[in-house]
Amino acid sequence: MEQTLYEKFGKEDAISKVVDYFYSELVLKDETVNHFFEHTDMEKQRKHQAKFLSFALGGPNQYTGKSMAKAHEGMNLQPEHFNAIANHLHDALAHFGVSESDINQALTKVASLKDDILYK
Repeated sequence: MEQTLYEKFGKEDAISKVVDYFYSELVLKDETVNHFFEHTDMEKQRKHQAKFLSFALGGPNQYTGKSMAKAHEGMNLQPEHFNAIANHLHDALAHFGVSESDINQALTKVASLKDDILYK
């Protein structure tokens, strides 16, 4: 039986490290997107993101947050914002040694949510 990306990446602990790096070193330092997080409880955001990412990568469904459309309502996110976040996710995964083919597989799953996130 083939491993899920969740298992391949190292499960919950590894995904939490990726999420921490993703926000601390990439997203929150990027002036094109960091303003979206100015009034966000980042501890809560990190936990939600880790659970969501775990589920999206084939792990257990522990995500109990809002739907993607609801979570991004009123933000009016544009394609360049979505692309910046996707690029940061790519770079965070690469930072932890994830192969390019596995990163592409993960980003394909993320891209399937694009319509639920943009222009809301």
